[in-house]
Amino acid sequence: MKVIIATRIYSPEPAAASFMLEAIARAFVAHGDDVEIVTSSLPRGFSEIRAPGYRISRAAVRRDSRGYLRGYFPYLSFDIPLFFRLLFRGRPDVYLIEPPPTSGAVMRCISRIKRRPYYYDAADIWSDAAILATSNRLVLSLLRTVELFALKGAAKIFTISPGVSDRLRQLGVTRDIEVSGFGVDTTVFACDETYSHERDYFVYAGTFSEPHGASIFIDAFAEFSRTHPTYTLKFVGNGTDRDALESRARELGVTNIEFMNPVPPEELNVLLNGAVASLASLKPGTGYEYAFTTKIYASLASGCPVIFAGPGPTFAFISGLADTVPAGCAAEYSVPLVVEMMNHTAANRLSHAGRKQLSEWSRARFSIDTIAQGIVASIRRDRAS
Repeated sequence: MKVIIATRIYSPEPAAASFMLEAIARAFVAHGDDVEIVTSSLPRGFSEIRAPGYRISRAAVRRDSRGYLRGYFPYLSFDIPLFFRLLFRGRPDVYLIEPPPTSGAVMRCISRIKRRPYYYDAADIWSDAAILATSNRLVLSLLRTVELFALKGAAKIFTISPGVSDRLRQLGVTRDIEVSGFGVDTTVFACDETYSHERDYFVYAGTFSEPHGASIFIDAFAEFSRTHPTYTLKFVGNGTDRDALESRARELGVTNIEFMNPVPPEELNVLLNGAVASLASLKPGTGYEYAFTTKIYASLASGCPVIFAGPGPTFAFISGLADTVPAGCAAEYSVPLVVEMMNHTAANRLSHAGRKQLSEWSRARFSIDTIAQGIVASIRRDRAS
């Protein structure tokens, strides 16, 4: 088949969507398919990847001062040119698109013009998450309309968890929905047997935006560091809450918190290997409690236990592993409970043997290539029928 994958973000720019789509591209190529990635230019400091077997087409977009592509005007700097980039390309057999919804809406229009099906990778429901960013009913209504327009035109929708699938049904999406799951690149994320785990830091890696409520870790760490002054909290990534998080740290007078820009997967694996634990959260009361926090997969594959605060399937997942592997701990979204988990984890550091066990267990179950192969097999079955 001839396949076009359209995405605002792609490897080596670090993000869950980047790594998943790269794995999907590899899976298509393994079947002998002709694959092209239509994406955005890389942020400053990143070099193009080797892409054996497929092509990558990039175009300039509007990024913020940190090189981050986020916000609807920046998204439109990708989406509007995307329409013409796809319009003047030959017709593929299938398209694959991922959010934001505006990109999905462009794809539905192109799909109608070209009379070719598209598949939608809906890891999140953006119009639910947007409720935390704005209370403007007109904006929320418009976003919901655009997102449903994009979703309802897809030949099939892939989601990462039953919670997302159920929510799509509640919103009236009747298209074929397949829960594909999610994973991590196990060729990169692994327990390094030579690494020393004696460094005193926690790491929050990934996006920190409104639904995550990552500020809970600023408040908890301020309390924790009173009795553990040698510890550092590292935020690695980007998101709309970054300025607020930095401001909160200054307000509390906590100086041992570092904010780092996104790093390549190999560097993140090193950071996770050295961390006492990684941190993840989901803010309750947002209507977004059904979401699964995919950042934990990289941590577990690296052999780094997770401290999770919040409701939903991630809480159930981490809690349910207590008798299987030393995956970490989970609690309600509460500063005292997070402090308690930090204290417990610091006092009971996971041994090297325990980290290796956790890594091997996770890598056997959450390979991103296995997930990608399932998605590609599903698309190919549809096109063959």
